[in-house]
Amino acid sequence: MPTFVRTEKCDGCKGQDKTACMYICPHDLMKLDKDGSETGHAMKAFNQEPEQCWECYSCVKICPQQAIECRHYADIVPLGASVQPLRGSDSIMWTIKFRNGNMKRFKFPIRTTPEGSIEPYAGKPAVDMASLDKPGVFTMTGKLKGDRSQLICLK
Repeated sequence: MPTFVRTEKCDGCKGQDKTACMYICPHDLMKLDKDGSETGHAMKAFNQEPEQCWECYSCVKICPQQAIECRHYADIVPLGASVQPLRGSDSIMWTIKFRNGNMKRFKFPIRTTPEGSIEPYAGKPAVDMASLDKPGVFTMTGKLKGDRSQLICLK
């Protein structure tokens, strides 16, 4: 089920050019309606193509106002219930609110890594460009035109 924004909770991330949900959405679905011409709600974010939603929950988790929700499948959460995550610095607290008023909470630790601190090639062997012509190494020799050094990203 796709995400949706509760307009009464959304503050458009305080009028910034890009909201948190716009920044995090891997499918680029979230949009800020600055003047209210698209949704009737000025300075509110919305999912512009709900049918394309990947249901990754990135926007739901990052929203500072907890304004984004997702209707869940009945095999996970009973009909009429809602699920809302609250992200802390070291964990995410999931709150399930059932139709009858009962609530359950689950807390899971998260791993946070400072942006730009990951070294994807750390511990990997250095690239040997000469090995590309050896048998058993997949190459597209003869198929790609241009500079072969562009095939592998070297730092």
